[in-house]
Amino acid sequence: MQSVGLTYTTSVDKKPTLKARVKRFGRSGKFSRTVNALNDVSIDVHYGTVLGIIGSNGAGKSSLMRVISGIIPPSEGRVEVHGSVSTLLALGVGFNASLTGRENVYLGGLAAGMTRAEIDNQFEEIAEFSELGEAIDSPMRTYSSGMYARLAFSVAATVKPDILIIDEALSTGDARFKEKSLNRIKELRTEDRALILVSHALATIEDICNEVIWLDKGKMMARGNPAEVIAAYREYMHVRKSASSDEDV
Repeated sequence: MQSVGLTYTTSVDKKPTLKARVKRFGRSGKFSRTVNALNDVSIDVHYGTVLGIIGSNGAGKSSLMRVISGIIPPSEGRVEVHGSVSTLLALGVGFNASLTGRENVYLGGLAAGMTRAEIDNQFEEIAEFSELGEAIDSPMRTYSSGMYARLAFSVAATVKPDILIIDEALSTGDARFKEKSLNRIKELRTEDRALILVSHALATIEDICNEVIWLDKGKMMARGNPAEVIAAYREYMHVRKSASSDEDV
């Protein structure tokens, strides 16, 4: 990824003053706002790397992941991806709530580039890892957010792609499943693939990743050793190391 920028325009409703109403009589009250989600971001992620992305809300973390995964094109710059990509960008993205968990396993697997035969061969592994039991055959609209997270992670981690992108998916679910998911990520990082993990859980990022990028307002503030980058981020945010900040900064 070289000199990537992402700009988009959004419409907002603004409550006008009486003077503005008179001036804009007969015209729409909608205003447009330009958002610079990413600004001149250059990174390279090699196989064998576990890259953590940190930053406050609105820093551009999810925008960066969507550009890398090809969901949205950059406004400027260049992105090259070599290998298969599996994304876990948000809970339930790509799932159809009207379908059962079983049907969504196939839907998610096909979207990730698997064949139906490959999904058949790995279905039991996915279902067992998700721990949904008989709920695998219930419509996903009946699932809790934790059940969504378990199934989404199970599909993404079982595909075993060259590049696995996980954005905040570990923030939902019980503590035991979080630990189980983290152990699966640790297993995947020993293989010849690249992992990109976005999270507010700084302790998790420091434990799993061997490199960290800190984004702020679409710009890359720092990249390097996890402990050093996280320490700089804490200082910038005026947050002391604690159990609560480790899980939600």
